[in-house]
Amino acid sequence: MFNTRLPAEDRGITILRIAVAILLGIHGIYRAWTGGATGFGIYLTESGFPLGTVIAWSITVFEIVGMAALLLRRFIIPVALGFIFILTAGILMIHGREGWFVVGGGRNGMEYSVLLLSALIALIVSHRSAVHAAKHTIRS
Repeated sequence: MFNTRLPAEDRGITILRIAVAILLGIHGIYRAWTGGATGFGIYLTESGFPLGTVIAWSITVFEIVGMAALLLRRFIIPVALGFIFILTAGILMIHGREGWFVVGGGRNGMEYSVLLLSALIALIVSHRSAVHAAKHTIRS
């Protein structure tokens, strides 16, 4: 999972990938463990989404499976895009109207989500660059 022979930049992105995976995956694990997907589903249904509970459980399972994929360095771009979609929806539906700050100057704001979005974009850019470099190395 962590190769000390990697250049420092690659080690840094590896640390970021592992941290993001754990931070995002813990939401799904907690929601599944505590039965919170049901309440989340009710919220989605009341917000006008059909099959709110199905959506809530789909998000929950995606968070858990997505965490495993990121930890194993598999499907990085599609998983990151899925998390970006979920986080953006969270900002639009909940966190954006609460303001910027999560704590301190406010409560439940979007700053943490924006940080995670930035980290996911960094993972995508890094992975695309690595894949691009590998393709050119193979052709040489």
